[in-house]
Amino acid sequence: MMTTIKIPYGKTFMEANVAEERIEAVLESSAHHYRPEAAEAELVKQSLEHPVGSRRLRDLAKGCHKIVIIASDHTRPVPTKIMAPQMLAEIRSTNPEADITFLIATGFHRASTQQELLDKFGDDIMKNEKIVVHNCWDKDNLVDIGKLPSGGALVINKLAMEADLLISEGFIEPHLFAGFSGGRKSILPGIVSGVTVMANHCAKFIAHEKARVGILDGNPIHIDMLYAAQQAKLAFILNVVIDADKRIIKAFAGDREQAHIAGCKFVSGLAKVAAKPADIVITSNGGYPLDQNIYQLVKGLSSAEATCKPGGVIIICAACNDGHGGDTFYKWFQEAPGGAMEIMDKIMKIPSESTIPDQWAAQIIARVLLKHTVILVTDQCDHQIAKTIGMKTAYTLEAALKTAGQIAGSHSKITVIPDGVAVIV
Repeated sequence: MMTTIKIPYGKTFMEANVAEERIEAVLESSAHHYRPEAAEAELVKQSLEHPVGSRRLRDLAKGCHKIVIIASDHTRPVPTKIMAPQMLAEIRSTNPEADITFLIATGFHRASTQQELLDKFGDDIMKNEKIVVHNCWDKDNLVDIGKLPSGGALVINKLAMEADLLISEGFIEPHLFAGFSGGRKSILPGIVSGVTVMANHCAKFIAHEKARVGILDGNPIHIDMLYAAQQAKLAFILNVVIDADKRIIKAFAGDREQAHIAGCKFVSGLAKVAAKPADIVITSNGGYPLDQNIYQLVKGLSSAEATCKPGGVIIICAACNDGHGGDTFYKWFQEAPGGAMEIMDKIMKIPSESTIPDQWAAQIIARVLLKHTVILVTDQCDHQIAKTIGMKTAYTLEAALKTAGQIAGSHSKITVIPDGVAVIV
């Protein structure tokens, strides 16, 4: 008996037929089957009307002149078209003259294009609201406000620090080293200097046993992030939880910490799945927008790593139409003839204060490659890029499975994680 494996890929899917007896398990977040209590817009409305640990946004906005709303960038599937209009309406219900600016939290990513912003916000907001894209290297628009608990410099967007009221939108999902996304991540790495991101993403922290998916307590990366949000005076957040179709299934608004923790508990209850070790693991980055480049694949790879047997094969389906995702990231692999071991040796010797841009992604990919063979399935990316990084490649999932079978055995068991970003294995 054959069964069809269907894996998110770009805005479509990759499929392959596999003998049913070879499937060890299919690991999915219950979020993908969760039935929300109301429609998307209503869920957002209810959260804004009943914030966690905070007064309503409309009350916080009274008397404020400059209001900054931090919004996620093009790499995050946040349904801003549903969230932003309600935030604006809530603010203007008590403060119609407020000077409101959307600040795009690009973190260490490239700037969002005008088309990407239009896709995110829609025509009305693009035409009528102020939108500023954060640049983590633009010193003229950054201000130093002290030190992180880790000792790194806390340098943040000046526009945010000058706001009378700083709020943010985002979404909560498992995160491979911050525990969970959302909340305080809008500040760090969202709108801080590249110097601050690098201090927080140092080799020591990335290797820390608590810097793992689903863990907040004792996580040094989270501790830094939370402190940055406190110092920035992030006053209110609106974070949503989404399913596989990128639809809102729950919304949490209110205090930057209390609302975020409530959301993380909800996500954890849905996303935790027991590992089912297998010689072959098939996964993805959940499709668009998180599978646009290889840099982002550390997320899906980390989930697969947690259930792949030592020496096993990880197959990851991802469009990677943007290529490697960053010259500084790719350079690690271009300049390492010794491969993953050489990269890991170099990175672990770098002091925290000397962190190099994007070394954290190279560190995690090297960690995975030292234990597993990785096959990238894509028909939208130059395969030579993936090969330089140390991955094998295939144009189809069926071809990848054939290669995996040659390595691990043609009858080896397979664990499938359709959306590697959505689970805590």
